[in-house]
Amino acid sequence: MTRRRLGLLALWAVVALELAVIVSSAWTLGAGAGRVVQADQLPAGAPTTAIVLGAKSADGEPGTYLRNRLDVAVDLYRSGQVDRIIDSGNDSDDAGNEVQVMRTYLQAHGIPAQRIVDDPAGLNTAATCRRAATEFGVHRALIVTQGFHVGRAVGLCRAEGIDVVGVIAPCQGCTALSLARNYVREPLLARPRAVLTVLTTSR
Repeated sequence: MTRRRLGLLALWAVVALELAVIVSSAWTLGAGAGRVVQADQLPAGAPTTAIVLGAKSADGEPGTYLRNRLDVAVDLYRSGQVDRIIDSGNDSDDAGNEVQVMRTYLQAHGIPAQRIVDDPAGLNTAATCRRAATEFGVHRALIVTQGFHVGRAVGLCRAEGIDVVGVIAPCQGCTALSLARNYVREPLLARPRAVLTVLTTSR
């Protein structure tokens, strides 16, 4: 292959990447418009379901991201905003038994066991939203995650027919490096993949 042809291929690859980033970011912003709030901005209304997205756990304890999400879910339950919490994640040993860790944490913070629904097959955000709709009959929900992630989560759940509002979890204790990594990963990898998922698998 000639140098000129390699250069053209590289150029097209860059253009394709830029287009994917632009389109997927526009989709994320559109999906989340008017549907992303802080917990204290939620209007009063009938209790609904909270979906807590799994994240890193180790040694039976939630990692920083997950602990912040769970704390928001606990507050939502205590304030009467939700009456059911779906803890969705990867419950394999390799992933740190995310769902068991979440259930244990929620119960330790006063959430009744019967108000917690375990989803051990929420291997990614798309799977969580799909299973919430098809396996757990969710039609309306609050989904709890950090700000860099919440728009994509809202978009994926809306694609499954769920009337969803994203609730931003803080990131107290998160390192600057991990936050930077996530804010870079979202537009370059996660959002384009989410759009592809919606186009190919959602109802």
